[in-house]
Amino acid sequence: VWEAAAATGIVSSLALPRLSTVLVAWYDLMISGQLVVNGASSLYRTAAGLGLAIVVGTLLGIFMAWFRPINLLLGPLVEVFYPLPKSALIPVTAIWLGFGDGSKILLIFMGCMIPVTIGAFNGARGSEQSLVWSARSMGASRLRTLWDVVAPSALPEILSGVRIALAISFVLLVSSELLVSRQGLGYLIGFLGDGGAYDAMFATVLTVALLGFLADRVYQALMRRALAWRD
Repeated sequence: VWEAAAATGIVSSLALPRLSTVLVAWYDLMISGQLVVNGASSLYRTAAGLGLAIVVGTLLGIFMAWFRPINLLLGPLVEVFYPLPKSALIPVTAIWLGFGDGSKILLIFMGCMIPVTIGAFNGARGSEQSLVWSARSMGASRLRTLWDVVAPSALPEILSGVRIALAISFVLLVSSELLVSRQGLGYLIGFLGDGGAYDAMFATVLTVALLGFLADRVYQALMRRALAWRD
């Protein structure tokens, strides 16, 4: 449908280049190395920011659910930042850390930490009290109970939060690279669009979509493996 709509002139080729020309442009970008270099930079930023968000968000959410003083202190901050559009932080992170990798990693970390934290908090709060009481009655310390009972119980919610964060990471990555970057897939999209190379621009957009799709499918497979014990 895409190819036919562009070839017959139903849709202007400026607005939607033919799929065949987009695929040729994608091949040219791969051969020239532009897609590989910029894609590697984007994936590094995503992995670093998301990895930090998973570690910090998981610990923060569980400790907020398990220790009331921590929840009283940090709960309001999480509630304030949750509805905030994370793209609004792009200028802030650029001012703090410039146009390099640091600002993108910080933005992804800040944007992805909240859903992971909320997932970990809800999962830890939903732990069966009978299991907690049983562990405590058999002499388990508070931290041992946290590790052996609460953390496994919270795992499904944590993994669901991470999946949401994974999607958010790609959105924030491309948005920040479009505005404040000199390298990356988002930067390449803006650069090609400004230069009128719309077929190459669409090729890069499809590359981002494909990477996001593959990342989600791989994560779902890992998620099913990690939760196999529930069956």
